[in-house]
Amino acid sequence: MAVVTSSPQPTCVLSPSTQGATHADSTSPPEHIDASPSLSRVEQPVEHEFDDTADACWGCASLCEAARDTLDAGVASSPCDASEMVTSREDGALQRMKPVVKSSTMFSYSSRRLLKSDSNSSHPSARMRLYDDLLSRGYYTTRLWIGTPPQKFALIVDTGSTVTYVPCSSCENCGAHQDPKFQPELSKTYQPVKCSLDCDCDQDRVQCIYERQYAEMSVTSGVLGEDAFSFGNLSELSPQRVVFGCETEETGDLYRQHADGIIGLGRGDLSIVDQLVYKGVISNSFSLCYGGMDVGGGAMVLGGISTPSDMIFSYSDPTRSPYYNIELKEIHVAGKKLALKPSIFDGKFGTVLDSGTTYAYLPEKVFAAFKDAIMKELHSLKQITGPVANYNDTCFSGASSAVSEISKKFPTVELVFGNKQKLALSPENYLFRHSKVEGAYCLGIFQNGADPTTLLGGIIVRNTLVTYDRKHSKIGFWKTNCSKLWEKLHVTGVPLSSPSSSPSPSPSPSPSSSSGKGNSTFKITPALAPGITPHYDLPEEIEIGAISLDMALSVNYSYLRPRLVQLLEFMAKELEVNGSQVHILDFSSEGNSSLVRWAIVPSRSATYISNVTALNIISRLAEHRVTIPEAFGNYRLVQWEVKPSLTQTWWQQHYLGALMSVIMLIIVGLLASGIWLWKRRHQRFVPYQPVDGTAREHELQPLQS
Repeated sequence: MAVVTSSPQPTCVLSPSTQGATHADSTSPPEHIDASPSLSRVEQPVEHEFDDTADACWGCASLCEAARDTLDAGVASSPCDASEMVTSREDGALQRMKPVVKSSTMFSYSSRRLLKSDSNSSHPSARMRLYDDLLSRGYYTTRLWIGTPPQKFALIVDTGSTVTYVPCSSCENCGAHQDPKFQPELSKTYQPVKCSLDCDCDQDRVQCIYERQYAEMSVTSGVLGEDAFSFGNLSELSPQRVVFGCETEETGDLYRQHADGIIGLGRGDLSIVDQLVYKGVISNSFSLCYGGMDVGGGAMVLGGISTPSDMIFSYSDPTRSPYYNIELKEIHVAGKKLALKPSIFDGKFGTVLDSGTTYAYLPEKVFAAFKDAIMKELHSLKQITGPVANYNDTCFSGASSAVSEISKKFPTVELVFGNKQKLALSPENYLFRHSKVEGAYCLGIFQNGADPTTLLGGIIVRNTLVTYDRKHSKIGFWKTNCSKLWEKLHVTGVPLSSPSSSPSPSPSPSPSSSSGKGNSTFKITPALAPGITPHYDLPEEIEIGAISLDMALSVNYSYLRPRLVQLLEFMAKELEVNGSQVHILDFSSEGNSSLVRWAIVPSRSATYISNVTALNIISRLAEHRVTIPEAFGNYRLVQWEVKPSLTQTWWQQHYLGALMSVIMLIIVGLLASGIWLWKRRHQRFVPYQPVDGTAREHELQPLQS
């Protein structure tokens, strides 16, 4: 997303962030690394002027458009006609800026109708993995499949963007990204969005178009289309039709980035969240959970989840700005409040939470007070220069390289909200590793130039489940291990517990009941939308050596444990594989439920599992076409993975036999040589006599009497 600025100093404008910015030098901190080497620190950012009353605006079209989504329909006549805020993220380095919208599409439905469509609380949700990290990319991505048959894309997760887009096959000026371009001509369900009064149109007045221009002068533009979006084989949400951007041109850093595009989670008619809520297929909420300092990945949920009882909430005023705001009032360092007025966090756009920005940016006075308070607590550490001499990074050496140990050297920081609830930040929430000095760390919080907006990026919410409860205008925070949260999100009815709390013991099965079932239930994946087939992304270029399956069952650990072999024997029979092909990898407890990790390997007479067999096994389990005995309760396929076979050459497969043969030949040869030499050595010497030679006469000796 973005914070508008007119300051010539390095500042942060909220970015939809299509990619993580980076120092121009290759020695920049790990979080700055990206596939776009030309990025550099902003020296003279594009200037934008914005009147908080929204009565006057230059270059702010989509900003007003996004604001309209949260206001009454009457605001639509505002003279401010199209733009989104601008921002640089990450240590002041130039990063993808919030797009200045040159064309956008306004649809007829409003936020009021979105609220009406959210009356049913029993909606399914799309539960998706996150990939990448702040360490290597500066952003997180998820996977979406578009079209029929589905085409896969890696999209940057961005709460500051309101459009989802991917490169189109007709794009002649698109870079080489992670996946092939989208080919609408191959999709049976693709439809272009026809030109109307509700959108900007192409020159022929045939199709709706969109355009986003970034502050560093990169541009994405294209046409709007509608197609089936699939959210992965682990999602409860069936494929849905979504309007999205099909890129026909991209320039600059957009051209060079690794990810294919963006999934827009902001507030706006083109936002994928708004579209799904308007359809009534998910509740008006979504959640993100970013991995920690040394761990990437995480989890994402489109729709509602059962929030933990100890989740901390802040009010989020949808009319405050077009972005996701929180009510920040105080900051504490090592338990001591910074001497600042609460109103300082409410300047301009207030305190904004943006998943597409890497670091955090504070108003000038707040940053000065924060930095001073941190330095006063670092008694045994030495301040050193940053990894890039040109940048005034605040770094310290003398700490442990282990993330679990840095809390012994760096203080805890607390964010205090308007309701007096506190969000505790560990050092990994405000530090990044020094790229040149082991055991050294730098502040990942920077001054936002002269801009009074407070921008909190992804670093602030590492290992934190963040729930954007749009229906109730609040944002929740819950500290957890995001890399391990994925499995918990698939167990419906099992409440998430705080990492510091001990799980309640599983009750023993009642003697009168042989099922051992707990109270938890597992939702069966709903039927797919008509005309859309399920998609299981199996790699076609490898021979499958094993299928790893994580399965959750609604029976407790103590009941299932002695019956586990019986269950897997039953599964082998149902899936038509030999019992020797099924192996238990792991077995754990989740409250009143159990998680079983098992694998299916090739039969002894085969070296790999065919894709057809693997697809049959995975689809039957994922779509609940395997019926297990009632005694084992309900099951859900939480996760699956195919692993390549260890293909061996003829020599690798027969090297032992060949080696033994060579050894035997050597032994036999040595024995034969030894025998021959021994015989030669003991053979008597007989002199040669010619046939016609004169024989010497020998005189007979008289016998002794």
